[in-house]
Amino acid sequence: MIRCISPIDGSVYAERTPLTAEAAHAQVAQARAAQADWAARPLAERIALVRAGVANVGAMNDEIVPELAHQMGRPIRYGGEFGGFDERASYMAEIAEEALADIVIEDSDAFRRVIKRVPHGVVLVVAPWNYPYMTAINTVAPALIAGNAVVLKHASQTPLVGERMAQAFHAAGVPEDVFQNVFLDHQTTSELIAARSFGFVNFTGSVPGGQAMERAAAGTFTGVGLELGGKDPGYVCDDADLDAAAETLIDGAMFNSGQCCCGIERIYVAEALFEAFVEKAVAIVSGYKLGNPLDPETTLGPMAHARFAETVRGQVAEAVAAGATAHIPTFAEDDGGAYLTPQILTGVTHGMRVMREESFGPVVGIMPVKNDAEAIAMMNDSDFGLTASVWTQDAARAETIADQIETGTVFMNRADYLDPGLCWTGCKDTGRGGGLSLIGYHNLTRPKSYHLKKA
Repeated sequence: MIRCISPIDGSVYAERTPLTAEAAHAQVAQARAAQADWAARPLAERIALVRAGVANVGAMNDEIVPELAHQMGRPIRYGGEFGGFDERASYMAEIAEEALADIVIEDSDAFRRVIKRVPHGVVLVVAPWNYPYMTAINTVAPALIAGNAVVLKHASQTPLVGERMAQAFHAAGVPEDVFQNVFLDHQTTSELIAARSFGFVNFTGSVPGGQAMERAAAGTFTGVGLELGGKDPGYVCDDADLDAAAETLIDGAMFNSGQCCCGIERIYVAEALFEAFVEKAVAIVSGYKLGNPLDPETTLGPMAHARFAETVRGQVAEAVAAGATAHIPTFAEDDGGAYLTPQILTGVTHGMRVMREESFGPVVGIMPVKNDAEAIAMMNDSDFGLTASVWTQDAARAETIADQIETGTVFMNRADYLDPGLCWTGCKDTGRGGGLSLIGYHNLTRPKSYHLKKA
């Protein structure tokens, strides 16, 4: 049984029975059979149906927001994810014609030579619980628009999300076999991948999860897109707007209880600004209200599961035992379970787990640095490479620094944002692949060359 344990009170909020292996193979076969007719529909029709599905999700938002609070703990005051969900899907719809256009090399009396983009067939999307709608739509929308059938497997923590999306898209007119929400255990998922059931697999989750996907796909030549762990750094240069940097970086570290793929987990500050930055950071975090996410006054909800909070508590305790300073006294609402005090640490080193391993919780370590060279070295001293955030008034300086940072994205004077016009990608243990933008369409299709001799 797949169970969602609500972080609000530890109760079972939802449970679903996973498909048997036989039933799962049958579902995929139905998707494969339906895909050709879907791909044969005009591109404009597919775009319109996806847009209508997205709008239907928006119409459900009043119900979705409290569901998310129950499933993964995000406070209702933030209104859910539909803004980003719609932004990403709409952008991918807008660029579809250009991104999927034929590349005509020659169309003369003698030859027609052209490269077309054709769908992979059936795309498996394995989505995470932390931003369950936005992460799923990153692939679902362009995959459907490109002519693929989609099988969505959502995280056990957020089982209602896939059901909501399927309901919305089916009501819009996307055939049920073309977009399927399924409940699968890990073994069945791996068996399906190993059996070449899918033309492409997109996975967002942990490093071990990504490794399991690659092992399952080994030897099948199935394309696998992976967005895995992160330990994203921020760097506050000596000319930074200190107030803006503190506000944005600390929000990037703490929003969603720190459970953001590109959340800030390490901050490096120019020595001259270090004490002032820490003072501002502590003041910001001290003002948070930890509590029940259904309470509109709550600004910081519980972590999605007590075991996630335990990981963060362990990292903080180890760091303090090794000489770090914890600046935030334990909140009264900290129950030793999913409700966790947000924490700012100084006196940290890269020898501590909290500065090396993914925390995925409301904690950030802050270190002073002497110059750009030291900051770059510290930012690159990580197994992960998703995003980095650089704070300076000098765009040329930021770009010079960015050229030397080993990440998929570098921000200047912002953080924790996914721009659908840019490729969402990573390096090192963060994985490989690229979502959204024109490149997202390229990854969800394959090039097919036509060499037609007319005479």
